Amino acid sequence: MANITSILNQQYFSHADLIILLKTEGADQKQIFEKAAEIKKTEVGNKVYFRGLIEYSNICSKDCFYCGVRKSNSNIQRYQVNDEEVIQAAQFAYDQNFASIVIQSGERSDKTFVKKIENLIREIKKIGNGALGITLSCGEQSKETYKHWFDAGVHRYLLRIETSNEDLYQKIHPQNNKHNFNKRIQSLYHLKETGFQVGTGVMIGLPFQTLDDLANDLLFFKKLDIDMAGMGPYIEHKQTPLYQYSDTLLPLKERFQLSLKIVALLRILMKGINIAATTAMQTIDPEGREKALLTGANVIMPNLTPLKYREDYLLYEDKPCIDEEADACKNCLEARIHRTGNEIGYNEWGDSLHFKKKRVPIK
Repeated sequence: MANITSILNQQYFSHADLIILLKTEGADQKQIFEKAAEIKKTEVGNKVYFRGLIEYSNICSKDCFYCGVRKSNSNIQRYQVNDEEVIQAAQFAYDQNFASIVIQSGERSDKTFVKKIENLIREIKKIGNGALGITLSCGEQSKETYKHWFDAGVHRYLLRIETSNEDLYQKIHPQNNKHNFNKRIQSLYHLKETGFQVGTGVMIGLPFQTLDDLANDLLFFKKLDIDMAGMGPYIEHKQTPLYQYSDTLLPLKERFQLSLKIVALLRILMKGINIAATTAMQTIDPEGREKALLTGANVIMPNLTPLKYREDYLLYEDKPCIDEEADACKNCLEARIHRTGNEIGYNEWGDSLHFKKKRVPIK
């Protein structure tokens, strides 16, 4: 029988080690969570950083089999938040001392979209004389586009790989040039080369996914040397091709526990990165985001998207907080964070300490 304590005290983890840890239950699983909490407290502290989330548009050029806003879904109303509303949401974040926002969108790379995002970034950077940190999550782009956005004022970028297994990637995407595994990997390296703090992530509990895949995902994050992660349980959407495999999935509670283990193990593997407590966690468990904070996460994203758009940005079903005003969302999350014994890092960008250490010049 493997000794969980001895594995957790190792400096490096093999694939076999991670499989053992992913299979843990009960007291052994609790030990993993406690180790992750200890590392979080020691390495990044008990601060949780707010990223005000603006779901800018559900117009998407991709047709991913798992996503509710995929291009072929004709059952949703397509939208794009207007400029004034984006600036108002950013101003709200600044006024509430969030210090950072995230602009998330369906994937587009047309010139109109690319220029629109650049102009919005420049306008947002005028608020408080550049006080707001900006994260983008707008998919695969050319290296030139990434450079334009970086120069405009964005310094963090989240591009979720969803799985590091190319065979699984092909099962959850159409097999065409628009959905190319190697291109997505290359985009992550382009982001790193441009100077971004780079984030990625996976869905946990996908059809066809194995523990081997998840162990390899964790090792992929380590190899890529990411600065932040956004991960959560796969939650099916009825208007997607993958829904036909719903009866093959782990029960939701098991997907949730597995997701917590992935968060905890990533904190143990990569001590100084930022890890988001994602909304998908709360979809399964009413205290899902709190539990993620207690097992290693240190970022949370209050939704600042105008209410009239939120029902049309459903990547998965039963998403919480779609009818909650920004003020109410903020107050709710404040209470949730304080219940976990964490404090909120107001007026702080909360950049990845892992990234900062990489940038320290060698004397």
